[in-house]
Amino acid sequence: MTKEIISTEKAPGAIGPYSQAVKYGNMIFTSGAIGIDPGTGVFPEGGIQAQAKQCLENLKAVLEASGSSLENVLKTTVFIKDMNDFSKINEIYGQYFTEKHPGRSCVEVARLPKDALIEIEAVAFIG
Repeated sequence: MTKEIISTEKAPGAIGPYSQAVKYGNMIFTSGAIGIDPGTGVFPEGGIQAQAKQCLENLKAVLEASGSSLENVLKTTVFIKDMNDFSKINEIYGQYFTEKHPGRSCVEVARLPKDALIEIEAVAFIG
């Protein structure tokens, strides 16, 4: 097996020395996705829920570029700026993960890249 780098223009490009995702065998390991609109390069208006939605759209695009999908996500890690937004994030998150929910960790952090309010990374499989 070899390591394959995954990249798509349907999600924001990496802003450092990393890849949007890495494929190894039938496993996909994504980098953290933030809620920047890939077309405009800015965060959507609407606060945490708008950023959460765009974040998940970006994650979905990277997974699809790898040959996987949100349905094949095994585990996510959600990094948020304010734990008081947990229920608002769950509302959006639940629209994307509707059945057979993946495992998940959610942690509050001091700061995220570009001062994002949320970042999500995932481990998925192709199948």
